[in-house]
Amino acid sequence: MAVKKVLFGETPKNEQVFEYHITNKNNVEVVVINYGVTIKNIFVPDKNGNRVDVVLGYDKLEDYFANGCFLGSTVGPTANRINEAKYKIDGKEFTLPVNDGPNNLHTDMDNGFHKRVWDAAEGEDSVKFTLEAKDGDIGFAGNRRFEVTYKLTDDNSLSIHYFATSDANTLINMTNHAYFNLSGHNAGSIHDHVLKLNASHFTPVIDSAAIPTGEIASVKGTPFDFTTEKPVGKDIEADDYQLKAVSGYDHNFVIDEADGSIKEAAVLTSPKTGITMKCFTDLPGVQFYAGNFVEGTGCKDGANYKHRDGLCLETQFYPDSINQPDFPKPVFGPGKAYDTTTIYQFV
Repeated sequence: MAVKKVLFGETPKNEQVFEYHITNKNNVEVVVINYGVTIKNIFVPDKNGNRVDVVLGYDKLEDYFANGCFLGSTVGPTANRINEAKYKIDGKEFTLPVNDGPNNLHTDMDNGFHKRVWDAAEGEDSVKFTLEAKDGDIGFAGNRRFEVTYKLTDDNSLSIHYFATSDANTLINMTNHAYFNLSGHNAGSIHDHVLKLNASHFTPVIDSAAIPTGEIASVKGTPFDFTTEKPVGKDIEADDYQLKAVSGYDHNFVIDEADGSIKEAAVLTSPKTGITMKCFTDLPGVQFYAGNFVEGTGCKDGANYKHRDGLCLETQFYPDSINQPDFPKPVFGPGKAYDTTTIYQFV
């Protein structure tokens, strides 16, 4: 096991950005940069022993300065959507940037945690990234300290451990926004990928703004039933209001028997490479986004990404949880640290 640090470039503010290469005995390699704690590469051997890079991304640092699709980004302090870009904690209203119609999406396009340079400390098989945010930063309460630790083990598990403390009650709902294509980052459509979700319910959306209705609905008898494995593309074009509203799958799935312990949330397989990825988390939800609006030119290896060339499995509290009376509340503060783990295992 080894961690190698390589200079990747500098920001316009002359901040140095490094690649951190974590490699295990099985020739699996994860490359993370401290700009946005972004996953740049994940190399995994396929069924023939050839290494395949299974996440979408860029070769150049400057391309991450825009990165409108959040390729590989750590999103925070809150991911997904917040209705009308406002919420209340302890009776006080907070407002966030309006950046997705009338709503807030992924905190802030320009100043969110995915656009900041984090401090980093290397371990034997891990890298811990840290960031401090002051009270009022982008509309959030509390002086806060965030840690995100990436660890790669010899069973090919990439764990992402999030930990944060705050001196005031505050909203935290982070995620990683890696786009996976287990056939290779430049292999084209993920419609043939076979997916199983351990989720018998999902949270329907009102309309194209993708704010949840507040209902927790059964997937049975709908195109959202992935309780037994099926190809991603099998039902994605079905005549279904929920699919048409957001041009495919971009919904939160409610993980079965979520109780705060680490559960298997999803299993994804590429029939082309034979690579399978299992996703585990202690969080209550996972946003399955089928890459309905992915686009990018001049990406890694000169690739031009398009519609559904990658998919996301974003572990999280449900979208707009803070405003929905029956959803679990991602509020943390004195005496209650934000402490959660997601694992992507390649088998």
